[in-house]
Amino acid sequence: MLKIQWPVALATMFLVLLGWYLFYTESIVRALEDNAERLSEIYHEVQAGLATMDQSAAITAMFNLQGIIIESGVPLVITGPGGLATAFENLDFEVDLDSPEGQREILAYTRSLDAAHPPVGDPNVQQIHFGSTPEFESLRRIPWFQAGGMLLTALIGFVVIRSQRRAESEKAWTSMARELAHQLGTPLSSLAGWLEVLSLPVDERPGGLRDREIAGSIGEDLQRLEGISHRFELIGTEPELESLSVRQVVSDLEQYLASRIPKLSRKSVELVVDIPPGLPRVQGNEVLLIWALENVVKNALDALAGRGGKITIYAREIGGKWISLRIRDTGPGVDPEIRDKLFEPGVTTKSSGWGVGLALSRRIVEGVHKGRIELLEGFEGTTFQIRLPAADA
Repeated sequence: MLKIQWPVALATMFLVLLGWYLFYTESIVRALEDNAERLSEIYHEVQAGLATMDQSAAITAMFNLQGIIIESGVPLVITGPGGLATAFENLDFEVDLDSPEGQREILAYTRSLDAAHPPVGDPNVQQIHFGSTPEFESLRRIPWFQAGGMLLTALIGFVVIRSQRRAESEKAWTSMARELAHQLGTPLSSLAGWLEVLSLPVDERPGGLRDREIAGSIGEDLQRLEGISHRFELIGTEPELESLSVRQVVSDLEQYLASRIPKLSRKSVELVVDIPPGLPRVQGNEVLLIWALENVVKNALDALAGRGGKITIYAREIGGKWISLRIRDTGPGVDPEIRDKLFEPGVTTKSSGWGVGLALSRRIVEGVHKGRIELLEGFEGTTFQIRLPAADA
């Protein structure tokens, strides 16, 4: 099925409307120029009739003048004494003046002409009822065409934006569901393993594990499940914010990462934390902030997988109003093709990833904490900056 490129379609429609409008306006300009030329011809015939003493030449000039006026396209109806129509020119319908029905039809038309333009002449002798030129009627339609074109463009734009937002929302929810399934998978698999161990006789269990040891491990997995559930519960609500120490938040994150960062292999990863004391506190939710930072650090760990390197987390105060947290790694950097959409759901640099971690971090930092997360340019490797408003700002 052919996928519609809405930006291209909208741009094409806009160009078509613009081209049509320019063509239509140019045609009216040409018609007005023709009217100016026609008026010059009328003036010439009048001058010729006034200047000649030859009666036949004057009559010829009058007939020429009449022809020019008829060629202008102005609708004309001539009525005599009693209001009966005696002649007409440039009407867009045919009528028989010798029939009563024709007289009623054309007299009804003259009333519509008179409503816009008072007739000229003596009603007891002859009156001329006239309408607007075709060019003038075209000019009157231009505002309606413009308004219609703009409304059509706005309507299509509204539909496109709405459909794109719906698609983005569906993508976000799909990615969120996958992330939830991924995070639940590890503790659930562990619980399934412990249940299998429990079903074995004590003398057949690996390492001679006792029920109490297994129960403790099951309790740890249940705590992990509860923590995951709490995280996703908070991301779907407006959580309460409290005054937090950035130093403490990063310290808790460091403890969580301690068992997940490879250190003993040749491709080890070094974690460096530089949080100076005395930083202003921030107003936030600790569970969500740790989650946001964890996603960024996991992104750095993935970048260093198989090659080793260093991850640096450091914080600084900016102008007394903001706290800047930067997470830098010495990996290969971000592909330029995805830099601009790195925080969108579904965008990932990993073949097996779902691209929800950084999207969640942006939602937490910007949506919940009114901060800012961005990928910084001009640094070796990859550097993310998270700015959070100071609690006392």
